Amino acid sequence: MTEAMRGHLAMLAFSALVAGSFALGAMMANLVDPVAFSALRFALASLFIGIGVLAGGGVARSDAAAAWRYLLMGGLFASYFVLMFEGLKTAPPVSAAAVFTLTPVLAAGFGWALLRQRMTGRMAAALAIGAAGALWVIFRGDPAALLRFDLGRGEAIYFLGCIAHAAYVPLVRLLNRGERAAVFTFGTLLAGTAILVLAGWGQIRATDWAALPAIVWVTLAYTSVFATAASFVLTQYAALRLPAAKVMAYTYLTPAWVILWQVALGHGVPGGGVIVGVLAVAGALILLLKDEH
Repeated sequence: MTEAMRGHLAMLAFSALVAGSFALGAMMANLVDPVAFSALRFALASLFIGIGVLAGGGVARSDAAAAWRYLLMGGLFASYFVLMFEGLKTAPPVSAAAVFTLTPVLAAGFGWALLRQRMTGRMAAALAIGAAGALWVIFRGDPAALLRFDLGRGEAIYFLGCIAHAAYVPLVRLLNRGERAAVFTFGTLLAGTAILVLAGWGQIRATDWAALPAIVWVTLAYTSVFATAASFVLTQYAALRLPAAKVMAYTYLTPAWVILWQVALGHGVPGGGVIVGVLAVAGALILLLKDEH
């Protein structure tokens, strides 16, 4: 298996794991403050990754050089997760997942600005198709809502988080100085934890942790292990092997995975209009991943 193929496999796993956080997150978003929840989530993810880093040889002194890199990356991803859960208070999971699929367009822009990564004609066409499909889902397959640009508050909030997420991908390649993916992830998570604790100490203290329902703890466990720690490693692993736009192309699978999660959790299947948009988004993935000849 080539390095590029390993990167693709990592992002396939990433898309499936991240989808679960939309389905579960929507069930608990209104039950706990997003900053307090994200702080605990980052702390647990840091613990899991830290154990893995120690088992794999630990952290070298050179890994801690230019610590500002970790603060920048941690701040971006902390912003993303907080805005995601804030958005899920009102945005339906499939609609939020569709917003997430706009990140390849954003990542391509950041990839060009930071790394001068250029788009081919096929890539540009795929991004356009994917964005159109995403907008169709976001506006619930309603042309009138699209023309009015009747965007929900939750979707708008989450879109701001997706901008931070898209910037993160090319920055991994730009700022990584040879650190292993797990080590770079560990530094990013530690920095993100510190930022969230400092910014949300009041919310953390005000949260009655003992009174929180079980779904919050289930979501915390899942997102800490799979949607934070594992996805961090997978994204950074892939970002070192693939162009930023192709890394983020796998977000196009997220709405389809979310629909499967929703069905599995007993929430039913969305309407036909939404399904059409999801299929268009999936078609964009095929175009975006196909090699140019």
